[in-house]
Amino acid sequence: MSRQIAIDTETTGLDVKEGHRIIEVACIELIDRHITGSHYHCYINPERLVDAGAMAVHGVSNDFLTDKPVFKLIAAELMDYIKDSELIIHNAPFDVGFLQRELRLCRRPERLSDQWSIIDTLVMAREKYPRQKNNLDALCKRLSVDNSQRQYHGALIDAQLLAQVYLAMTSGQYSLFSDDKPISALRSEFSLQTSTSMPPPPISIVYNANEEEKKQHEAYLQKMKQKQGKAIWITE
Repeated sequence: MSRQIAIDTETTGLDVKEGHRIIEVACIELIDRHITGSHYHCYINPERLVDAGAMAVHGVSNDFLTDKPVFKLIAAELMDYIKDSELIIHNAPFDVGFLQRELRLCRRPERLSDQWSIIDTLVMAREKYPRQKNNLDALCKRLSVDNSQRQYHGALIDAQLLAQVYLAMTSGQYSLFSDDKPISALRSEFSLQTSTSMPPPPISIVYNANEEEKKQHEAYLQKMKQKQGKAIWITE
């Protein structure tokens, strides 16, 4: 069994070296490349103010965070959730840097880069789509992943989208659960039952051509070959 976790964070600002902290973390579980519906999500009191620029991106206010737990109170359950898994992160140095600082502040022993295998989907996307935009919104558009509910950046919705983008980038076609379930059941099982409304990921269906359609396709290729002299897509 292969277990992967798509993980995303939101923070008080962009630079961990300036003392910025995590305010939200979310994890989406994949087992054998299927999104299971299991997830971890928590808002965190960062013990400092959120920068105005960061607030404009994720929409999370200082007042909202005042009654949330500090990181050291959720660190154990977060680390327990991601153990024995491969991490999928978009722009891994950013999230890993913030997570590692939080772990260090609460004297946790984990070293993410040493103890976990990490897939950076930004690096993967830059190799696959050079000289193109490869942020999460651009990848959703390119790979037909519905991100219409993403009005703000948020760790939970971004982790959900990241899981779908990763599957689409690495497979082209994927199903979320076993192939013998109807689409309605697949969409129902994907629901995370959280306060964040998320559209279900697209379900890919392959229709195989019947014999008559294959004959018509072959006749069309031969006609193109006669007209153009050679059709490079026909193997002799």
